Amino acid sequence: MGVAPVVAEPLTFAAKLFRLQGRVAAAVAARHVDAPLTGGPADFPRLLDLLDPLLDFAANDGPPELAEAARARQADEPDTALARLGVYWSGEREAADDYLSRALLRPYCEDLARLRVTPERARREGRCPFCGGAPIVSFRKDLPESSGAARYLTCGLCGTDWLFNRIRCPSCFEEDPAKLPSFQSEAHKGVRIEACETCRRYVKSIDLSLDARPLPEVDDLVSLAMDLWALEQGFTRIEPGWAGI
Repeated sequence: MGVAPVVAEPLTFAAKLFRLQGRVAAAVAARHVDAPLTGGPADFPRLLDLLDPLLDFAANDGPPELAEAARARQADEPDTALARLGVYWSGEREAADDYLSRALLRPYCEDLARLRVTPERARREGRCPFCGGAPIVSFRKDLPESSGAARYLTCGLCGTDWLFNRIRCPSCFEEDPAKLPSFQSEAHKGVRIEACETCRRYVKSIDLSLDARPLPEVDDLVSLAMDLWALEQGFTRIEPGWAGI
């Protein structure tokens, strides 16, 4: 089956990004052997040179807006580059949509999870219990001795999955079912938009109880048209997807 033109480029970009992040993660883990990571901003100066290939890739192969932002960051002095990462790490609302900082720090956070080094980062309800990152996608799967599929959220920063209430907004914690609509498309039957009328935010959900084979990263990108529709309806994604939307 062919891929729709609207998602072909994002899929190609994401595949290359994931491979590059994998190589960066291996390099970060190697440095941990020489000097253990602390799990916080004190580690960032040791990472800057490893992040350069990610910025180069985004500048040369990213979509126009992302490429422009990456080229601007390539000119940053080390102190400025560290400050940008520090602001994102702080979890401040205005930095929440910083796709580049998340892309740069994801290999580091994945390593922290594998190495069981606790990140020095604030946590709150609706966020990742390991690193405090926001959910990038949701998925549902059947559990033994459970009535109905359980709902999980996946962290956009470290990749950790955690169990979350099926009828609850991860952003504002609204629990009134009447204010938590979900939207589906015939083109993507296992995917839905789980929205909240109270805060006007949403998370993309992949239903693994129907088919356990889909990969959230791939299905999120393939169903990009649903994100575009949600934007037209006035909803904002809790955490930008792998395509930056």
